[in-house]
Amino acid sequence: MEAAKKHFFSDMGVMLGRSMRHITRSMDTIITVCITPIAMMLLFVYVLGGAIQTGTDNYVNYLLPGILLIAIASGISYTAYRLFLDKQRGIIERFHSMPIARSSVLWGHVLTSVVSNVISVVVIILVALIMGFRSSAGLLPWLAVAGILILFTLALTWVAAIAGLSANSVEGASAFSYPLIFLPFISSAFVPTESMPSVVRAFAENQPVTSIVEAIRALLSGQPVGNDIWVALAWCVGILFVAYFFAMRVYKKRM
Repeated sequence: MEAAKKHFFSDMGVMLGRSMRHITRSMDTIITVCITPIAMMLLFVYVLGGAIQTGTDNYVNYLLPGILLIAIASGISYTAYRLFLDKQRGIIERFHSMPIARSSVLWGHVLTSVVSNVISVVVIILVALIMGFRSSAGLLPWLAVAGILILFTLALTWVAAIAGLSANSVEGASAFSYPLIFLPFISSAFVPTESMPSVVRAFAENQPVTSIVEAIRALLSGQPVGNDIWVALAWCVGILFVAYFFAMRVYKKRM
């Protein structure tokens, strides 16, 4: 059993290294993921921010959590794209003909998504600091924020794996991410939900992005988090387990 675990982790390390080399040789993927959220942050802070009432003087502090989630939702589409290409070109079948742990191929793509999205998030936070973002949070709240964002990335990446393995075209593999990118717009990421019509407000307050955004915002501002962090963790863990289960089923069926 211990030898099998070592075999799996070594194989996963090889697959992670392979996927990361693709990223480093094509940095435009990370740049593309960063540019749109940064442009959106600039637009909302410097153009629309003055017309949006959030009850805070520093709108970039209010806005940043939602921008980070949009960046992650955009970044995981590349996982679906790369998985689809590996499937289409028969690369996964070639790996399966070798004496390796089969699931390590999938895990290599998933961990690459986590690493690349961490890089994107760090870049966006640095830009936010230049724009005036300030946080009174200590080390533990920042670690909690990092944990939530990594869990969110893992959950969405396994959703991306389902799309990449199930799609019949490149467009289909990446198109699934569009609703995920727009989901923060119907949440408290940009404006308080109190300003929304009743039906929209009901949806906004009971979808995962709002609780995740509220938890991150409270942690970064040094405010009491309340139940939001537990609701956010429940959403992330629930989506992660369900997506992982179906991704592995699709993987075994298709491969």
